[in-house]
Amino acid sequence: MKFTEEHLWVRKEDGEDDVLIGLTAYAAEELGEAKFVELPEEGDVLSTDDPAVVVEGDDTLDVLAPLDGEVTEVNTRLVENPGVISDDPQGDGWLFRMTLEDPAAYDELMSEAAYQKYIR
Repeated sequence: MKFTEEHLWVRKEDGEDDVLIGLTAYAAEELGEAKFVELPEEGDVLSTDDPAVVVEGDDTLDVLAPLDGEVTEVNTRLVENPGVISDDPQGDGWLFRMTLEDPAAYDELMSEAAYQKYIR
C-alpha cells in the first residue's frame, strides 16, 4: 500500500495494473462522519490532481486523482451509506478502482513509513 500527501491510500490489486483508492484513517478522522459522497463514473479517464470524489462530513473534502488512469469500478455502497468511509476508510470505505496509465508511477508514491512521518 502506498500513500499521497493528499491523505489517500493506493493499493495494488492482484499484481495487475489496477489500484484501489481510498481516504486514509487520518483523513477520515479529520473529515468527521461522512454524510454524502459523489463518486466518479466508471470509464472516466483521470489525470493526476483531477477532481475525482467529493466527500461531505463536518467539512467538505475534494479528493483529487492520485495517478493517471481510467476508473474501472466505484464503491456504489457509499452513495447509500457514506458513513462506511468514516467507519472503515482503509477497508470497506474504499472509493474507486482504476487502471493505471503508467504502472511505474505507483512506485513513486509514499511508503507507509514516509506517510506516518508526513502526518506527524
